[in-house]
Amino acid sequence: MRDIVLTYESAVEEAGSRGALETKVRSGGLFKIGRGIYSSSEHPDPLVVAHVLYPDAVITMDSALASYGLTDVPPDKVHLATARDATRISRPGYRQYFTERKLLDPGAVEKDMGHGTIRIYDRERLLVEVMRRQATLPLDYYREVIASYRRISEDLDVRLVEDYMALFKRQDAMFDILQREVL
Repeated sequence: MRDIVLTYESAVEEAGSRGALETKVRSGGLFKIGRGIYSSSEHPDPLVVAHVLYPDAVITMDSALASYGLTDVPPDKVHLATARDATRISRPGYRQYFTERKLLDPGAVEKDMGHGTIRIYDRERLLVEVMRRQATLPLDYYREVIASYRRISEDLDVRLVEDYMALFKRQDAMFDILQREVL
């Protein structure tokens, strides 16, 4: 069965009224996960919750790497890329990366998690994000992720990776990393 994750407004609409929503929560038919968020499951996938709360954001970095199985390190927070002019995410448990609006959508795909849909960067864009943030990542974590990419390098669309790299200023440095460490 699919988990259903709803905002407060959607939960009230589905229940019929605020009172009916409160009754549904008390009876265990729906769970209040946090302020303004409800689920049919007591422990919904945090990535699905993030997508419902922040539908314009894109799941990136540690969260996306773990989702694709490129690291076995579970993320301590949900990592989201948002437009530079987006509202700051103040909820605990989220790490926000601000980016230019024109750079937010390339590589963003809808992925069905089996229990909900999320908006996440594809593996090729995620590789570019890892290369861009190489200096800020712990060395052993970076090496683990690059080794994972090396194992799947035959499945990657290298031309797409190059197209994504062309969007950024340090494309020459990223191209060197791609050639030296991944391919």
